[in-house]
Amino acid sequence: MGDTRLGENQMVSPARTLADQAFSRAAGAPLIEGNQVRLLRDARENYPAWLEAIAHARHHVHLENYIFHDDATGKMFADALIASARTGVRVRVIYDWLGSLGRTGRAFWQRLRAADVEVRCFNPPRLDTPFSWLTRDHRKLLAVDGEVGFVTGLCIGRMWSGQPEKKIAPWRDTGIEVKGPAVTEIERAFAQVWAMMGPPLPHDDFVPHAEPGSGGVSLRIVGTVPSTAGMFRVDQLVAALARQRVWLTDAYFAGTTTYVQALNAAARDGVDVRLLVPGSTDLPLLASLSRAGYRTLLEAGVRVFEWNGPMLHAKTAVADGRWARVGSTNLNLASWLGNCELDAVIEDEGFASQMEAAYLEDLDHATEIVLTAKRRVRSPRRPPLSRGFVRRGTGSGGRAAASALRVGNAIGAAFSNRRTMQPVEARLMAGSGLVLLLLCGLFAFFPRALAYPAVVFLAWIALALLYRSFKISRRRR
Repeated sequence: MGDTRLGENQMVSPARTLADQAFSRAAGAPLIEGNQVRLLRDARENYPAWLEAIAHARHHVHLENYIFHDDATGKMFADALIASARTGVRVRVIYDWLGSLGRTGRAFWQRLRAADVEVRCFNPPRLDTPFSWLTRDHRKLLAVDGEVGFVTGLCIGRMWSGQPEKKIAPWRDTGIEVKGPAVTEIERAFAQVWAMMGPPLPHDDFVPHAEPGSGGVSLRIVGTVPSTAGMFRVDQLVAALARQRVWLTDAYFAGTTTYVQALNAAARDGVDVRLLVPGSTDLPLLASLSRAGYRTLLEAGVRVFEWNGPMLHAKTAVADGRWARVGSTNLNLASWLGNCELDAVIEDEGFASQMEAAYLEDLDHATEIVLTAKRRVRSPRRPPLSRGFVRRGTGSGGRAAASALRVGNAIGAAFSNRRTMQPVEARLMAGSGLVLLLLCGLFAFFPRALAYPAVVFLAWIALALLYRSFKISRRRR
C-alpha cells in the first residue's frame, strides 16, 4: 500500500506542476503564496468589512467600482472616504462613466473632490473615439495601505443592501478579503487603470506593506484589460482539467461556442457540471432570451439552476474541491474580451470547501431547469418573485451584451443552417425579422429620417480619424 501511494504521489506532483505552469501562462499571473483569504457573502458581510478597512487606513485607500449609486448606501461610502481623507490619508476613487450614468450626479463627485478625494472617471464619451464606450471598467476592488484588499462582484448601491422595511431582499453576491503579499497585485491592478486616465500613481504606493508568508493560501490576481482574454483562457482550462466537479455561478451567462463545448465535454466525461444563473432579470424583455442557450447544456448533462430571489449578481466558480475564483468577470465575451476585469483565482482546499458549502446552500434557493419528455426546456414549480422586486435596468451592460450575442448566434445559425434551431430561437428570429421589415419600411417611405443620422455618424467617424491622425503626427514631430 505504501509503494502504491508513493507511486501516486510521484505521478500527481509532476501533473500539478504542469497545471500550475498552465494556469500561470493562461492567466498571465503568478501564483502568490502566504495569504489569508476570507469569504464574504452579500452586502451584509462585504460592506461592513470595506468600511472598517477604510476607517482604519493610515496611508492610502484605493477604491474602484463599476457602479456607484447616489443613495443611502452610496452616501455611506462617500462619508467614509471623506472622513478618511480628512485624516491625511490619500484616497483615490475610480468609477465607470457608463456604469454610474444616471445613478450618480455631478454633486456626488464634487463633494468627494472638495474633501481632497482624488476621483477619476473611466472612459467618458469623447468626440475623437466614437466606439470607446464599448470598453468599460467593470472591476470591483478596494485596497488599503497595501495590507488588506477586496476582490468582489458587488457594486455600491441599495440593491445589494436590500430594503428590509419594504421586504425587498438584497441581491446575492460574493467577494473576498485578502491579506498578505497578493494585496500588492490588487494595488497594481488599480494602478494600471488609474494610469489609463492620467498621471500614474507615485512610486511609494507600490511598496509592499504585507509581510510574505503571513498565511497559508495561494492565489493569483488576474487583472484583465480589453483584448487580453486572460480569464477566458483560465475558464477554458478549468473546464478541461476538472476531474470531478465544476460548479459555476454567473449573472450574465452567454458562453461562447468553444466554452459551451468545453463544459459539455466535461459533463459527458462524467464531471459534475452545474451552472447557477438568475431566475429574474434586471432587463425583463430579455428573460426568454436568457434561456436560449440552456438546451445544448442540458442535453450534454450540465445541470442548470435559476436563482429564486430578486437578482443573482455573483461571478464565481469552484472545481474539484481545490480551485476557486471570485471576482467581476462574467461568462460572456463582453467580460472576457471587452472590459477591464479583476478576479482572484484561489488554489486552496479549505477555501474551496467553503465555496462548495455556499454553493449547495444557494441551490436550496434555486429551481433546477429540466428537459421535458418533449425535449422542452422548463423550470418546474418556479416560486413567485420576491415582493418589491422592480423589473428595470440597473446600468450593467453585461446582460444586454450577453443577449446581443445570443441574438447574433441565433441569426447566424439560421443563415448557415449548421444546427437545429430551437423554439425560443424561432421567436428571436421572428422578432429580428419584424425589426428588419420595419427598417425597410422606414427606408422606403422616410429615407431622410435614416439618411441624416447616418451622415452625421459617418462624418463623426471621419473627423475622429483625422483628428487622431493629426495628434499622432504632431507627437511624432
